[in-house]
Amino acid sequence: MSILLSERQRDILRLVVEEYVATGQPVGSKTLVERAGLGVSPSTVRYELAELERIGLLTHPHTSAGRVPTETGYRLYVDELLARPEVRSTGFELGIPAARAEVEEALQTTTEMLSQVTRLLALVSAPPVQTATVRHVEVLLLQPEVVMVVLITSTGGVTDLRFAFPEPVDQGLVMWAADYLNERLAGAHIGSRAVKVAFDEPSLSSRERTFLLVIRSAFEHAADEDRRLFVGGAAALLDEMRSEEIGAYRSLMEALEKRAALLDMLAQRLDPRRPFARVGEELEQPGLRDLALVGATYGMGHRTLGAVSLLGPLRMDYEKALRTVRSAATELSRFVEEVYADDR
Repeated sequence: MSILLSERQRDILRLVVEEYVATGQPVGSKTLVERAGLGVSPSTVRYELAELERIGLLTHPHTSAGRVPTETGYRLYVDELLARPEVRSTGFELGIPAARAEVEEALQTTTEMLSQVTRLLALVSAPPVQTATVRHVEVLLLQPEVVMVVLITSTGGVTDLRFAFPEPVDQGLVMWAADYLNERLAGAHIGSRAVKVAFDEPSLSSRERTFLLVIRSAFEHAADEDRRLFVGGAAALLDEMRSEEIGAYRSLMEALEKRAALLDMLAQRLDPRRPFARVGEELEQPGLRDLALVGATYGMGHRTLGAVSLLGPLRMDYEKALRTVRSAATELSRFVEEVYADDR
């Protein structure tokens, strides 16, 4: 944002945002002088507050002489935070042994911890299904003519489909299919060439190939599943809302019912190298324009798998929110590196 401010104006804007976030009350010159130790007179502070209001970074309620940040003011403040050198992320331990945990469990734990720490709405997007690998395949004979295929992936996803055959299926063929698919596909990425090759193996008998052709759609179905969004803290967020924010939160609850739109929002312009923030109108989604989103991506190396983010009112503690999502994303990246270490 290309608004040129003096160092003192930047300090005053920062102090107004932080004081307003902490108290919810408009901030006056007396408060700034007494609590911030600016080293200048109240009249100088009043002049700078008026200038910041003139250029659209602050405003003031009609019933108060104090100022509150505008959306543009919040945006400039957040840009300053994002421009700071990144401190090594610490203090966010998932506490889940990667050797025995599913990615799904780690994502759910992350949302719960994020919302508890910040009292904001936590959103964590899951890796694409194509990132997952086959962990186990079950082929079960439910009835003489009905077979069920259960596909379990490394992300914790479970796909189970039933297939009806025109005549009874041999139990030996069902057991062979389970052994064959686990032997050939354990550790293979969903939708990869390895899956295609396993079903098109030339050495298969006509009987075996015909059976696999029927149940093959279980793998295609798993590859076509939508990405998932884990959400935590909705109830706590509602507890924290102020009367003037009721409309925004009602719209937020409605937006949560349309998770595809939220996933699209999280996927836009994600830079794997740095955290991000979208304030007010930048969220674009109807109903979210009185809110703000901060987040960071997680993944392996330079490959982004998803985003860890916090959604809340414009009057949020941006510094704490950014610090928290950075730490959570770092820890989640370590986790998925371990989980996928043998799958690459």
